[in-house]
Amino acid sequence: MKKSKITLLALAAVLLFSCTAQQKMTSESTPQEQSVKNDGNSIDRFADIEVLKYQVPGWSDLTLKEKEYVYYLSQAGYAGREIIWDQNYKHNLTIRRALENIYQNYSGNKDTEDWRNFEIYLKRVWFANGIHHHYSNEKMKPTFSKAYFEQLLKASNTKLDAQIADILFNNVDTKKVNLDLSKGLLQGSAVNFYGDGVTSDEAEKFYAQMKSPDAERPLSTGLNSKLVKENGKLTERVWKSGGMYGPAIDQVINWLEKAKSVAENQKQANALALLIQYYKTGDLKKWDDYNTAWVSATDGNIDYINGFIEVYNDPLGHKGSYESVVQIKDFDMSRKMEVVSREAQWFEDHSPLLPQHKKKNVVGVSYKTVNVASEAGDSSPSTPIGINLPNADWIRAEHGSKSVSLGNIIDAYNNAGGSGRLKEFVNDDEELRLAEKYGELSSKLHTALHEVVGHASGQINPGVGTPKETLKSYASTMEEGRADLVGLYFLYDPKLQELGLVDNWKDMGKAAYDNYIRNGLMMQLVRLEPGAEIEESHMRNRQWVSAWVFAKGKKDNVIEKVVRNGKTYFNITDYDKLHDLFGQLLRETQRIKSEGDYNAAKNLVENYGVKVDQAIHKEVLARNAQFKETLSRKVCKLKSLRLEFFIT
Repeated sequence: MKKSKITLLALAAVLLFSCTAQQKMTSESTPQEQSVKNDGNSIDRFADIEVLKYQVPGWSDLTLKEKEYVYYLSQAGYAGREIIWDQNYKHNLTIRRALENIYQNYSGNKDTEDWRNFEIYLKRVWFANGIHHHYSNEKMKPTFSKAYFEQLLKASNTKLDAQIADILFNNVDTKKVNLDLSKGLLQGSAVNFYGDGVTSDEAEKFYAQMKSPDAERPLSTGLNSKLVKENGKLTERVWKSGGMYGPAIDQVINWLEKAKSVAENQKQANALALLIQYYKTGDLKKWDDYNTAWVSATDGNIDYINGFIEVYNDPLGHKGSYESVVQIKDFDMSRKMEVVSREAQWFEDHSPLLPQHKKKNVVGVSYKTVNVASEAGDSSPSTPIGINLPNADWIRAEHGSKSVSLGNIIDAYNNAGGSGRLKEFVNDDEELRLAEKYGELSSKLHTALHEVVGHASGQINPGVGTPKETLKSYASTMEEGRADLVGLYFLYDPKLQELGLVDNWKDMGKAAYDNYIRNGLMMQLVRLEPGAEIEESHMRNRQWVSAWVFAKGKKDNVIEKVVRNGKTYFNITDYDKLHDLFGQLLRETQRIKSEGDYNAAKNLVENYGVKVDQAIHKEVLARNAQFKETLSRKVCKLKSLRLEFFIT
């Protein structure tokens, strides 16, 4: 292929998002409700999902070589996208291919309710990368009958094992990720990270016995493998070239090699070379070497993430889900937000953490606003709006981290419009005014503070293991809550106005606090089915943060629960005291992480973050029902994009 023949003909991308879904940020707080005019970017809507289109600003400003670089990185991401399907559930790919064969080859009557329900189910499966809901983790059952499905299979000459076909309709493997300890973390989870018969205790003991060569720089044990039993003995099937997922990884490597040849600078090329070696060998030391090199490669207009990264889908917190994001720098917004990164040490010094838990030197926090060019795997269709990596605490401490805000994703979200739902849940006109004036800004600043300051702050006590070892299944929600609390604490601080980021720090902070409490105690409940408890880590963290400050502030009525005309509202009466409560909870959350206090983490999450007030949940669902036609444009978690490349 000649380089001069690469042309990007389609710049419009597709953004999917669901009203039952979050902002997943490697931080994940829901963007503020906004009153923004809908610009007609809605393409499709089905079940609880809406499809939006958006543009990729900055593409025309790139050189041909930079566009080629984006193309190769994107293809590398796409080459591994089926891995996430298999990781999510062992039968996902078999089921998807059967559904697609029906869709392509069924020639019967398609003007029926059953067929329309089949199409909706297929779209939902596509969107979720499998048969379990992308956010609630519950298995999505078809709304057509088993008899009709059998008719479709026969009429389209589609082969599907009867036992697998039954899974669509029965109560087998009903939860993708189960965090209810009473049901067994592995026994109750359908994810495909552990083989049949492997128990939680066996897995934890297996990894506890794995000692890193350097205890101060622990390897991410278990990150890139499936743990199985062979002849009664535990062993890992490593995801690498020549190993599990080998053919797909070979294709990823092929495209990464091409990307390395057109990298913008030598640091980018060096990092890609290490990533390639990691994929070839499966060596976790290579993964750390790559992340160290990647963190230092901050120059250039293009960046990316690629690998087995986030561990949210593993109930034990070891296994990384495959994902890829390719990014183009948003030059103007990045300049504005760099001020947060430059002041990272000030925020650390002025945080309410115990002195021994503060970092004396916050290293290398880089922050950019970027526009997404492509996503794959765990980032697509369900996309983050902010990213902070790498996840290894020791790399953050010694080499720093990269934080990005996905600008065109946030813009697509905000442009979806509609203020009716916001008006339904705010307590009064002042809360609405603040939300409409400062909602978008407070959301962007919370994302920046969460990613740049939150994830980079604090330190673990010497000799204490990593959070996945000490806090176990609570590690993810504790980390996201901790980063949220850092952002919340500083969102109500005159320093933001001093830095020129806001024109009225107090009003902006009030809008941020109103939104967080409103969402954490009520609005995010629209994502759950009636009677459900909260299991997703980010939803848990938003509830335990909100519920804790509500409970602790009752004595002074810091947040009052208002019932008016049969409707519930939460009204903040004292923002200064709420700010202090957020600080107290941040201090305790950091202590838990720093000391590895598992019991304290368990008590905090289980007592405040899991149980749902069923009366309020029922009320919220009823109040929300009036927005059935427009809901997904507003509270719902951002979902993904696809940038289509055409070669001429």
